[in-house]
Amino acid sequence: MPLIHLRKREETPGNPGYFEEQMFCRLQYIRTEQQVALFLTSFFFVQMMKFAWDNYKLYALGKNELRPLTKNGHIGNMFGGLRGATVIDALDTLYIMELEEEFQEAKKWVEKSFDLNVNGEASLFEVNIRYVGGLLAAYYLTGEEMFKSKALELGEKLLPAFNTPTGIPRGVINLGSGMSWSWGWASAGSSILAEFGTLHLEFLHLTELSGNPVFTEKVMNIRKVLNRIEKPQGLYPNFLSPVTGNWVQHHVSIGGLGDSFYEYLIKSWLMSDKRDAEAKKMYDDALEAIEKHLVKKSAGGLTYIAEWRGGILDHKMGHLACFSGGMIALGAEHAGGEQKQQHMDLAAEITHTCHESYSRSDTKLGPEAFRFDSGTEATATRLSERYYILRPEVVESYLYMWRLTHDPKYRQWGWEVVQALEKHCRVEAGYSGIRDVYTTTPNHDNMQQSFFLAETLKYLYLLFCEDDVLSLEDWVFNTEAHPLPVNHTNFKAKASVH
Repeated sequence: MPLIHLRKREETPGNPGYFEEQMFCRLQYIRTEQQVALFLTSFFFVQMMKFAWDNYKLYALGKNELRPLTKNGHIGNMFGGLRGATVIDALDTLYIMELEEEFQEAKKWVEKSFDLNVNGEASLFEVNIRYVGGLLAAYYLTGEEMFKSKALELGEKLLPAFNTPTGIPRGVINLGSGMSWSWGWASAGSSILAEFGTLHLEFLHLTELSGNPVFTEKVMNIRKVLNRIEKPQGLYPNFLSPVTGNWVQHHVSIGGLGDSFYEYLIKSWLMSDKRDAEAKKMYDDALEAIEKHLVKKSAGGLTYIAEWRGGILDHKMGHLACFSGGMIALGAEHAGGEQKQQHMDLAAEITHTCHESYSRSDTKLGPEAFRFDSGTEATATRLSERYYILRPEVVESYLYMWRLTHDPKYRQWGWEVVQALEKHCRVEAGYSGIRDVYTTTPNHDNMQQSFFLAETLKYLYLLFCEDDVLSLEDWVFNTEAHPLPVNHTNFKAKASVH
């Protein structure tokens, strides 16, 4: 029987006994010691989420993120004037965790205050994965039409970015005027692989919900461009000209600039109920090239994925690249014979390496990047790479590895992350990133990232849930951890919450 809320309507979340009553009501349905242990653990994540949300609501509601040290909001310049990134990112996590009143608060803000008529410089990628993805997930979990209409309206505003000679979208768009351009830092006006390659899941759902084929046509054209261009050594460089359709630099990374392109290939195949053969072939071919040219083993026996710069290897991994253990495991689950075991072993080894990047730091949290050179292994060697900003990629891989192997070490590793977060990142008014994971007196960065609520806390919670809570058979997560249904699933499906 699913756990239920028996929250008294006159109660306020801040009242003493609020969690105790909720816990008592839920424990009535639990029968075994294992269920009790899992429930108490997952309930702890609910309290973490509630603490993060309540402080955001108190000090920063309507802003994009909370600054927990100064107790105010942060807007930033990634979202082109859009507000409430934390609200949209948190919607599905609040719903899945059965934080009903908090979900209703977030829903009310979207309904009454979320303004799409904005004018400013927006990241196509960030708006898609956070806002469009978050609204789509909220719709699919709840069936609330308001979320669908907002997602479709925002999706329409992204289409002018594709008005280029190749149809490869530029990375920046003004949501008011429709003008688009490339990032100033991107080499020679190029578009970024991880940005134009991380639209497919959301855009297919926009077509499904609107009946307008243009969204699917835009992302399928991206595939056509990529399939006709020559790949050096079978690898996909990170920079592509939206004008010529040629690679601009031969820099390859499974971390930042490249990462979610590969993720969306295997997930596009899974979301299609394994009918999108083109996506599967592109994924298989890319992974084969990565294995051949980028996967290395350190002197100490740690497997890692190096970066590639025109044939020269840079022996480092970014925290962002640590999602790849989970991705490779997800793909391995559907491989055949020896390849299945080979890829599961590779996934486990990479996840182990990323765990080592955490366990070798003083805070037991991982740095932004870690290296394998000059006798250093799984450790940051540059001051500029020692920070941790509440990133989710390592616990994301723990979740997939747990779901696919049920090896208890992944839950143990996840719990270690929770302890480190509570010790080093929890402050009086929320959670903050830290500037140096190698000191136990952290200097906080005063930012509670929206993805902490969307991804890190959701993945940790699901790590300690039963497998049928957002089953991998029925849902895929976009790269911001927003669940989208596999197309054999009823689009009005509700999350199975235990």
